Amino acid sequence: MELKLIAQDITQTSKTTCDALIVLVPESFSQTKSKTTANLTDLISQAMKEGDFEAKTGKLLQVYRSSHAAATRTVLVGAGDGSVKNIKTAVTAAVSSIKSTSAKKLVICLSEVNKITSEAVKAAVLCAADASYVYTSTKTKVEPRKLTHITVVVDKDALSATDLIAAQAYITPAMSGIEFAKEWGNRPANHATPDLLGKAAKSLSKYKNISVDVLGLKEVAKLGMGSFMSVAQGSDQPLRFIVLKYNGAAKAVAPTVLVGKGITFDTGGISLKPAPEMDEMKFDMCGAASVLGTFRALAGIQPKINVVGLIPACENMPSGKAVKPGDVVTSMSGQTIENLNTDAEGRLVLCDALTYAERFKPSAVIDIATLTGACVIALGAVRSGLFSANDDLANALLKAGESSGDPCWRMPLDDEYGEGLKSNFADMANVAGRAAGSVTAAKFLQKFTASYPWAHLDIAGTAWKSGAVKGSTGRPVLLLLNYLLDLESNNAVASVLPASTAIKKIVKKPAKNAKTTVKA
Repeated sequence: MELKLIAQDITQTSKTTCDALIVLVPESFSQTKSKTTANLTDLISQAMKEGDFEAKTGKLLQVYRSSHAAATRTVLVGAGDGSVKNIKTAVTAAVSSIKSTSAKKLVICLSEVNKITSEAVKAAVLCAADASYVYTSTKTKVEPRKLTHITVVVDKDALSATDLIAAQAYITPAMSGIEFAKEWGNRPANHATPDLLGKAAKSLSKYKNISVDVLGLKEVAKLGMGSFMSVAQGSDQPLRFIVLKYNGAAKAVAPTVLVGKGITFDTGGISLKPAPEMDEMKFDMCGAASVLGTFRALAGIQPKINVVGLIPACENMPSGKAVKPGDVVTSMSGQTIENLNTDAEGRLVLCDALTYAERFKPSAVIDIATLTGACVIALGAVRSGLFSANDDLANALLKAGESSGDPCWRMPLDDEYGEGLKSNFADMANVAGRAAGSVTAAKFLQKFTASYPWAHLDIAGTAWKSGAVKGSTGRPVLLLLNYLLDLESNNAVASVLPASTAIKKIVKKPAKNAKTTVKA
């Protein structure tokens, strides 16, 4: 998809030839800026006067071959107060309204929105891409996405040429990363086996600064990953342990490690899940997909940081070989675990990956997992659950979530929540009962993270949607990407940090902006 960001007023936009023109209209809209009545401002004013349109967020009016614009279709959409949140809602509604048409070239006009920001521009494009996304991999009779060009227009005085260039440099890779994550999240389990997930990771090694290793059972057994192997033993599909490295900085710079849960299908094992909606357990590898998507985005942006991605990938299946409730397994850390519920398998694969992460002497480790239904009950589909005992790391992730529009919410990690994990037969149990299930799951993972700053993102509620719009959301690629780019801009990973040291923040030096211009 081709993307352009340009600066011009709404009168010039009226003369732009395209298949569809989306005009965001804030509640503060006024016709006083218009130099002529033969353009879009006149159309907006007439529609408002007649009561056919209002600027409340998401309200739509579609006009075919209007005399006020050169576009084939003109869509007026209310943007409310013009906030980033309302712009996202407006763009999503407008693009959805033209998705079934033959429109290929789309123009999104933000010229009337006051005090537009780079974040709003990014949000508008990414929402348009999301609303126009079409899954095609396993379909024979479906048309791919029709949109081939998106142009976003802002007012001449709103953003500088440098701002627009920087926004465009971010948007295209971010979009690619989100859609890479969506693609692998949406694929059925027989088209996204652990082996195929490893090959998807390998495909990223063609990009600059990215290398990938995929380990099999022999290598994993040699590492002593008994907890991970116990989950995989019930399936005929061989496990894979995927190691991705993005090296954009000097070797001495400590990497951030992203650990993605890669359960490519989760039946619950011997603790079998109920049949309704079990098909959605193909999404149980969305944590892994988000790591792959983040690396795809890094490949396009090429920031000066180091990042490691770890993906323990396997299926959780019931069979004569499957791990049983009550079995005790030994993790890579040497700690033993009593498996009281085989459907609490995500933490069992993650704990060995978290131990493996130690060898990189990381500045921080973030695991991403569709871990608990309890987190869905707590936070729904709006925010991902964030768990961390490190305030600096937690605050950085919260900030990245807000700035990217991919928000999370910090949850507690009091020591008392870990009491239920005690076992009479092992160092710990893998579950602690129903109460505070998302917290006790995080407390389990915390037992394997003593040597570095650590955060856990529970994305069980945000990684996919159900019902008529069933599909992967690509979250939290944007959250992770913004967090990593903030590290670069703040120079927060300039040196290897001791395990007991929080992430240090160094004041950024002013950047030297290139002299560029944008044609009106």
